[in-house]
Amino acid sequence: MSNYEAFMLALIQGLTEFLPVSSSAHLILPSAVLGWADQGLAFDVAVHVGTLFAVIGYFRKEVVQMLNAFFGSIFKKDRSNDAKLAWMIVLATIPAGLFGLLAKATDVIDLYLRSPWVIAVTCIVFGALLWWVDRRATCQVGEYETTPKSALLIGLAQAAAIIPGTSRSGATMTAALYLGYTREAAARFSFLMSIPIIVLAGGLLGLDLLESSTPVMWQPILIGVLVSFVSAYLVIHWFLKLVTRVGMLPFVIYRILLGFGLVFFLSMHG
Repeated sequence: MSNYEAFMLALIQGLTEFLPVSSSAHLILPSAVLGWADQGLAFDVAVHVGTLFAVIGYFRKEVVQMLNAFFGSIFKKDRSNDAKLAWMIVLATIPAGLFGLLAKATDVIDLYLRSPWVIAVTCIVFGALLWWVDRRATCQVGEYETTPKSALLIGLAQAAAIIPGTSRSGATMTAALYLGYTREAAARFSFLMSIPIIVLAGGLLGLDLLESSTPVMWQPILIGVLVSFVSAYLVIHWFLKLVTRVGMLPFVIYRILLGFGLVFFLSMHG
């Protein structure tokens, strides 16, 4: 992998990881259109680390408060809003964690669903679903009002996003909007619940990397961490400011155009 390829792939990952547009759909484009080789396990770990640092860095105050409250709820019976939110994020992580382990054990995603055609269809279908839900959203619930039922439903949406092209953030925000969350609260809860799932996904990739005999090229790895960190941090900041003003429509339009663009490209080169 060249440094240019590392820069572009890390930029794509950072820009799309937290937007409701599907990072997997974008990461197949360089290989499908430009013929770039697979980036490899080490680079996957690097961009996961970069995006993890970005979301933890942006929400560092909330993360520290929730961690203190979480352990306080165990040892000191803390019943604060931060403790409740921390437990709701843990609860919301369980479905995706279980689905992810099952998918890894059976290879069902790699064998049947990691297809450009699947990604094109899911881009369109889940983009249309996001539009439908956003139009009807009541926008009344904040992230601190999350109930166990809501956490599980949003967690199931996150688990469904294991299907490539669905978009983890898109699925979780769609579920949150359906449950009456404000757009900002839906985004914030989605971003916060990404932390444990990125840790889990990065950990699994890291274990695979330890078992791999492929040599690691450190320069592209460092580029991957830095570029994905900076771009993801800026996207989180920008999205939270924009989404309350314009809603989800621009991202819906982009998703549907991307999906049909993939269909056109695949039809021409099928």
